[in-house]
Amino acid sequence: MGTQLFIARSDSEIDACFDAFKVLRPHLKSEEFLPQVRRQEQQSYQILALRTEETIPSAAGFRIAEFLAWGKVLYIDDLTTLPEFRGRGHGDLLMDWMIEHAKSRGCRGVHLDTGYARHAAHRLYLRKGMHLNCHHLALEFDLA
Repeated sequence: MGTQLFIARSDSEIDACFDAFKVLRPHLKSEEFLPQVRRQEQQSYQILALRTEETIPSAAGFRIAEFLAWGKVLYIDDLTTLPEFRGRGHGDLLMDWMIEHAKSRGCRGVHLDTGYARHAAHRLYLRKGMHLNCHHLALEFDLA
């Protein structure tokens, strides 16, 4: 079987991606994951998953959106790989697919935000030709 890239559409396919997303987003709860993804799908969010014979070790959440700053772009919300599967080129495969998908959809580019300490991820992004060109600032509210 090898590796297979696919868009997770069914509930079971989305749920199968949870472990990979939990690594990047440790605040996620399994029972809230599917409803959250379904809400985000209303804003064009999709999950690209990589399946191996054992599991789904790597996944990416992305959307195509238009911004005054950039025009139409593919925005990567999440790109994650289970720790035991890192270094096997899974992130490369996901990035290559999303770059080609963006081009085929008439996007002007691919954008993402990344944490300062994610050095291995930064190496991947820079290798793909991305540039560090802004700071992302946030003001968060406690809604509880």
